[in-house]
Amino acid sequence: MAQRTGSANLPLHTGRVPPWLAQRMTRLGAVISQAIIHHYGRDELLRRLAHPFWFQSFGAVMGMDWHSSGITTSVLGALKRGLQPLSGELGLHVCGGRGRHSRLTPHELLAIGDRVGLDGEALARSSRLVAKVDSAAVQDGYDLYLHGFIVADDGKWVVVQQGMNGENRQARRYHWLSEGLTSFVDRPHAAIEGREEGEIVNLTDHRAEASRLGQLDLLQSLGPDGITGELAKLGEGTRVSVPPPQQQLALPHLDMPGHHDVRPEDVNLRRLHGNLAAAADRGPSDFAGLLLVPGVGARTVKALAMVSEVIHGAPYRFADPARFSLAHGGKDRHPFPVPIRVYDETIGVLKSAVQQAKLGRDEELGAIRRLDEQARRLERRARGPGVEELIAKERLMSPAYGGRSVFGEEKPSPDDDN
Repeated sequence: MAQRTGSANLPLHTGRVPPWLAQRMTRLGAVISQAIIHHYGRDELLRRLAHPFWFQSFGAVMGMDWHSSGITTSVLGALKRGLQPLSGELGLHVCGGRGRHSRLTPHELLAIGDRVGLDGEALARSSRLVAKVDSAAVQDGYDLYLHGFIVADDGKWVVVQQGMNGENRQARRYHWLSEGLTSFVDRPHAAIEGREEGEIVNLTDHRAEASRLGQLDLLQSLGPDGITGELAKLGEGTRVSVPPPQQQLALPHLDMPGHHDVRPEDVNLRRLHGNLAAAADRGPSDFAGLLLVPGVGARTVKALAMVSEVIHGAPYRFADPARFSLAHGGKDRHPFPVPIRVYDETIGVLKSAVQQAKLGRDEELGAIRRLDEQARRLERRARGPGVEELIAKERLMSPAYGGRSVFGEEKPSPDDDN
């Protein structure tokens, strides 16, 4: 059973993720996934991936451009690379991708079905139907070019796919989850919405049942040639009575801005101050034995506070994905270059915590969880610098943190030598 769980409008960006970031995204995405499964189970990870706000925040905390369409491709690619070696342990398999990789999804699902004992044919059919619904039954001006299908050993799955509208330079991401479906063609979407760009044809809305039945009746009674003739009459000016349009259902939707820089209005400052205050409060006691890199430890705890929220936070807390870009920056230098040393330390701490948890020792993962708990306690009264001030400080410190972007490594200012 499945339903559409959300959608997102994103500025259309081109370009590739540099290898130095792709490798780190692979490692961080895998270890965050492991932590979520350890705490909440595999089903919860699927639910998170089906949530458009969480998915965007997940990509932002991994150093991708916080608002762009590239998050979809890069996150799915990172999970496909990172979870493949863990598929036997976690029972999760990531299929599909962009372009030709999306068309290989049914073949991958058949192979996985044979390997783990699932009905690969049924999974492949679901993959094709989901793609058809978002490309044909819902005609919103976006042409699908990416299809990712993540399936568990018990047959539960999530689909993340993306379409492109070249005229307005926008991408739209669609999320599906295998819970709650009674029909692929009658209200399978739990969420679908977009900017006002003209009329949207949604034949999957339950109010369109009469239209679907009427189309089948026309096809059976008139045949294709007869339908073509009726359409010609409409073109000659035949008056057709059209009922007044009904308002579409209000559904969860993420709409990212066109600007690349992170602005104060993009960030919930109260929650950001809670993250920073939690790092200052819990860091010295919980992480003294883990963070051994001089000058980087305190900064890494700040990043871990935001990673902890990605692992433990409730859905309502991800309405401002830009906030999570303040953990590890962005590859295009927005909000600041990726702090490589901080990023690697974050991965190291999380990896150690997950490995210890596998041995029954949850102290390290517990310390990370306390960062999120403390942030929620402190955010009502915490105070701190503004977003612009924080970004300026990060840019100033970037060379010391091994800052890097697609433009190269950050160099110290000449004034730093004085």
